[in-house]
Amino acid sequence: METLIRRAASLLASAHRLVILTGAGMSKESGIPTFREAQDGLWASYDPQQLATPQGFRANPKLVWEWYQYRLGLVEQAEPHAGHLAVAALEERARGAVVITQNVDGLHARAGSRDVLELHGSIRRFKCLRGHRGMSMDDLAGQEGTPPLCPRPGCGALVRPDVVWFGEQLDHVVIQRAFVE
Repeated sequence: METLIRRAASLLASAHRLVILTGAGMSKESGIPTFREAQDGLWASYDPQQLATPQGFRANPKLVWEWYQYRLGLVEQAEPHAGHLAVAALEERARGAVVITQNVDGLHARAGSRDVLELHGSIRRFKCLRGHRGMSMDDLAGQEGTPPLCPRPGCGALVRPDVVWFGEQLDHVVIQRAFVE
């Protein structure tokens, strides 16, 4: 085992670029259930197609918004764990390191990672159906509707989480950068 650790340390020390890939297991350790695990209790009777597709949002935007508000609540309660902190420390020490994650929770950034590519978007950001992006919950505060409407002047389109749903393409800018890394 010690030989493997030394070999790994040697590879890391000689690397020109370090890319760290993470997925749902990373968030699970912080108490955030995977997408399907989060479908418990009230949400157990819903098909993922109802909760995480453009078609599901068109059919029942209120339901989808409530599902994502439930998930956002889980994310807001979570804290980065030792693994997130270790990744951030490794990124700090490595030259030009980047974290590429499928997670939408933002825990890597909260742990201190600076260069994070979120392949599936962020549950903490929002976009409207007309393409305005980069909204936060603060931007949507004070609205009565569920889901809220885009606050951009003259828009008024429904707002949704800025995450990749089933059947959607990854953001081409993010995926292009991931391939470059």
